[in-house]
Amino acid sequence: MYTILLIILVLLLIGALPTWPYSTGWGYYPSGGLGLILVIVLVLVLMGRV
Repeated sequence: MYTILLIILVLLLIGALPTWPYSTGWGYYPSGGLGLILVIVLVLVLMGRV
């Protein structure tokens, strides 16, 4: 379970980087969404749910 979660988070992190030509107008939306997902996962891990 942890390895799948780690792989998904790494893929989201790579996808949130604004280095792709089509992502120049995205602004902070991808990294903000990724930050929200990381906070939710961190809270779930600290609560022992994951």
